[in-house]
Amino acid sequence: MVKETISWKDYDGNDRKEDFYFHLTEAELTTMSLSVDGGLDSYIKKIIATKDLPGLVELFTKLIDKSYGEKSLDGREFHKSESILNKFKATEAYSVFYMKLVKDSKAAADFIKGIIPSDISSKLPDNVSPEDFDK
Repeated sequence: MVKETISWKDYDGNDRKEDFYFHLTEAELTTMSLSVDGGLDSYIKKIIATKDLPGLVELFTKLIDKSYGEKSLDGREFHKSESILNKFKATEAYSVFYMKLVKDSKAAADFIKGIIPSDISSKLPDNVSPEDFDK
């Protein structure tokens, strides 16, 4: 699970700082992995190797969308729904977080490795720099 503390301004100009949570269960990851040829780790490596920037953007969006949720106060449950995701995406916090992933390759790699099981994340590159996608 990734806990991301995001500082942002709301639409009234108020400074806010909140914790947001991201997690993929093994079942969710398996479903995602089976939906792409060669599995998710191969798909990510292919995006990097072919410098597929649109593919990278699509991957970030899909990973955020599939992993975002709200943790129960007792930590027992992690709730995900379209409504919960839409509420997050309606805030500037989403934009701040998304832009962090796009601009900071280490943050992006850490996020991906943090939400997926270690047996898959250990096969991924440690860092992908923006220069890796220069054509």
